[in-house]
Amino acid sequence: MELQVIQSKIYEIRGQQVMLDFDLAEMYGVETRVLKQSVRRNLKRFEGDDFMFELTRDELSRSQIVTLNKGRGSNIKYLPFAFTELGVSMISSVLNSDTAIETNRNIMRAFVAIRKYMIQASPLSLYRELEDIKERIKALEEVSDENEEKFDDIYVALTELAMKQKLSAKPHNPIGFIKPKE
Repeated sequence: MELQVIQSKIYEIRGQQVMLDFDLAEMYGVETRVLKQSVRRNLKRFEGDDFMFELTRDELSRSQIVTLNKGRGSNIKYLPFAFTELGVSMISSVLNSDTAIETNRNIMRAFVAIRKYMIQASPLSLYRELEDIKERIKALEEVSDENEEKFDDIYVALTELAMKQKLSAKPHNPIGFIKPKE
């Protein structure tokens, strides 16, 4: 499967890059219920939100991933599982076929490619690139008000990205039970 196709099925939910069970099932060539059944039989392998979590109805209705239809029986009956990179790698131990192994390799490559891109494309370098493009356009012709607004929108988006990266770089509290000191 092509890397770009896989990357298009990686979403950011709850601040994590995830793939949804129905996309994974399609890639692995199994039914969604079979994938979910295999995961449920091996829940110990997927404990913790850093491996997998179930979307809420609110997350599902707010997302552009799944479009809910009107009418009886046309909506999703069961909420999808969202698998992080760790969860996707764990699926290979649950689904043991040649197709699953090859698909899993390609998915891992897609996660790595996205991570490399995000590391290389820092907001500062994107700002510099944008300024360079803006200067080239100014040299060719005067920048219209409409184009100026588009550049402003891009600056706002880059600022939000930079803030998001700063927040994600902060140390997080450990998950789990902390034994009280005696």
